[in-house]
Amino acid sequence: METTVAVVAEHRLGLVNPVTYEAIACALEILRIRPSRLVTITIGEDSEEAGRQIAAKTGSQVLALKVPGLEEFNGDAYRTILAGLLAELEPAWVCIPGTSQGLDFSPGLAVRLGQCCISNVERVVERDGEPAFARSLFNGKIVAELSSLIAKTLLMVQPGAFSAVFTGSHSPGVVETRTIEWKSTHIRSLGFRIAQSADSALAEASVIVSAGRGVGSKENLDLVRRVASLFSKSTIAGSRPLCDLGWLPYQLQVGQTGATVTPDLYLACGISGAQQHLAGMGGSKFIVAVNTDPNAAIFNVADVGVVDDLEGFLSDLLEESNACSHK
Repeated sequence: METTVAVVAEHRLGLVNPVTYEAIACALEILRIRPSRLVTITIGEDSEEAGRQIAAKTGSQVLALKVPGLEEFNGDAYRTILAGLLAELEPAWVCIPGTSQGLDFSPGLAVRLGQCCISNVERVVERDGEPAFARSLFNGKIVAELSSLIAKTLLMVQPGAFSAVFTGSHSPGVVETRTIEWKSTHIRSLGFRIAQSADSALAEASVIVSAGRGVGSKENLDLVRRVASLFSKSTIAGSRPLCDLGWLPYQLQVGQTGATVTPDLYLACGISGAQQHLAGMGGSKFIVAVNTDPNAAIFNVADVGVVDDLEGFLSDLLEESNACSHK
């Protein structure tokens, strides 16, 4: 019997979330090790349009589950519909984007199916001829390689970890549409409210000076601001823990649950380098990281790494800049 790898697409109002293509890229890595059939699944009233986009871009076979009335994501619907469909398809692996939406329905789906669930998958590796899956632990200090002890596994794909590059040198995939009637008895959608967008300065900045818990105190953010002021078209930003402390507004958060940025220079100040943060800034053209911990995961992606006391380093940088400006 042919092995199947399934991908659950993320889309809204007919537009496909780019993380869907990253999940497909993860699936293709599995197929490289274990040649299998690839099926991408779209769910909702707009599933056909999303399915056509995916089939055209990737050449993947798409199963579009058209659910009348399901205009917005509903975790109860996804768990119920996918439980029945996956029991029919019996895929060995199911790749799901590890977004807030994926986190909503994936664990419950794994429980219903009695399957293994591996979260935060960053890389697919081969072990004894079978796929295994790498993910970071302890804020990126350790990379664990995991494999399932049972035949079927749900994989939550870490956003930003896989490069979704498709050449377009393929024929469009086939889209099969099924209509499914579904009505929730537990959850109803009250609609979506667009969150306040990230500070436009983050999208427009050529230089971003970003702070993490390693800055030590809220008062030290003044040093970060002063360093940012040395550059034109610059702004400051912060990691999720710093924003959770209330030291910076969430509009300035960079990471999986914040903004995605691609500046010319990203100066990471006291940021450990958890994968959730890397997902938001990994595409920066040049990364400089300053941290007291020589084993911090941020150094794995940095072009230049500085192991030093952050307050002292930033103070020296400002002093040197002032000295140069007076020459």
